Amino acid sequence: MIIGYTAGVYDLFHIGHLNLLKNAKGMCDKLIVGVTTDELVSYKGKKPMIPFVDRIEIVRNIKYVDAVVPQADMDKLSMCKKIGATILFVGDDWYNTDKWNKYEEEFTKEGIKIIYFPYTKGISSTRLTKLINESK
Repeated sequence: MIIGYTAGVYDLFHIGHLNLLKNAKGMCDKLIVGVTTDELVSYKGKKPMIPFVDRIEIVRNIKYVDAVVPQADMDKLSMCKKIGATILFVGDDWYNTDKWNKYEEEFTKEGIKIIYFPYTKGISSTRLTKLINESK
């Protein structure tokens, strides 16, 4: 059984999120999704518009998602090892960056492949938040 993992804030859930989850599920037997806790979002200097308990419930009810876990820290390698994931799905904005090139080496040593998916053009939670704030 191939277990895949991806994580995100999933604030203002949109078609880009759905595309990522659909594509990820197509590449594994079981898709486990980490939803970033409010505390971790705050640590990154942001504030989610939708509370964690609601965001995790929304993601839990997406048909492509087999299980949901809280993502309380930035350590995706430990989470992958904990849940037995052999694939990590991430956005392509991280592709070929120094940080993620190093991660790829670490994940490869553990037998975990990183697959980068393109962002859906024209949509992001950051953009939606900006549009909401501008409309006030």
